[in-house]
Amino acid sequence: MADVATFDAQAVTEAVAEGIEKIKNASTMEELKAIKTQYAGADSAMTKASKAIGALPKDQKKDAGKLMGKLRADFGRAFGTKEQEVKAAEEAAKLAAEAVDMTQPVRRHPLGARHPLPKLMEDVQDFFISMGWQVADGPEVETEWYDFDALNFGPDHPARQMQDTFYIKGNQAKDAAGFVGSNMVMRTQTSSDQVRALITRGVPLYIACTGRVFRTDELDATHTPVFHQCEALAVDKHLTMADLKGVLDKLAVAMFGPEAKSRLRPSYFPFTEPSAELDLWFPDKKGGPGWIEWGGCGMVNPNVLKSAGLDPTVYSGFAFGVGIERTLLLRHDINDMHDLVEGDVRFSEQFAMGE
Repeated sequence: MADVATFDAQAVTEAVAEGIEKIKNASTMEELKAIKTQYAGADSAMTKASKAIGALPKDQKKDAGKLMGKLRADFGRAFGTKEQEVKAAEEAAKLAAEAVDMTQPVRRHPLGARHPLPKLMEDVQDFFISMGWQVADGPEVETEWYDFDALNFGPDHPARQMQDTFYIKGNQAKDAAGFVGSNMVMRTQTSSDQVRALITRGVPLYIACTGRVFRTDELDATHTPVFHQCEALAVDKHLTMADLKGVLDKLAVAMFGPEAKSRLRPSYFPFTEPSAELDLWFPDKKGGPGWIEWGGCGMVNPNVLKSAGLDPTVYSGFAFGVGIERTLLLRHDINDMHDLVEGDVRFSEQFAMGE
């Protein structure tokens, strides 16, 4: 059988007096809440004394009730007064901490954020420079000879048709042989820079070409008419597919981490023979880890070497190309090409810490 609480007027009076004294010394709302729970909560002396009144003789209940009413009023007044003081002090401290000096100059035009594409291109260039390669660049408005003919594209190749290439109306230029009549185009690939480098720099040659290229694609989630490429070319004596595979593996690791790896699948490109599709092992591939296409590669076609005045029986070379946008999409799990071209600063701000 549970113990029946007894009414002890002296004990409850002393307990309330102790609680009021603690209230006076409290400095935070957390302290006040703890005191209220201890001295006026369900397990406090006041609550137990109030419950014990019911067991008192009838002639004692009136005096006990008056005492409890006075004790509760005294405790409540002390608590309420202190609560207002503490709240006011805490609000004043918060306002002081958040105060702004209106006399200080401000930056009225907030700075933007650097777009991740040029930063990624610099990372790619740094990779090749670390291997001792050179970075080459060329014009974005190019002649058909450099963009197609020198790269072994036949006159009827689909890439030369208007649906793939931006032609510059009314402009013609001399081709490499000095004949006027080569149409001007917006370069469809940075491979044209490789031909220029072969002719002007000679061999041995190890270069990476990064820059904008142009094709008549509609803007959608995976395509854009203006995008960026990195194409690499190595021409020297005794180069083989093994050299190509070694560079590709190193590039994959540099772009995607130590677990990245590449593989080659037989394919066809006019400017390489043999040719291969470059696949990347991608752990975050939709549906589970697997291989995903990253670019194209192969050994330089002998006809390309001949276009640059080189003897393909003496020199060999390899070349490959990857899309900068595709690399960025894969690295950062971006699903829509629109994010890269719409110019929303909030998109670029996500990458600011990575610089």
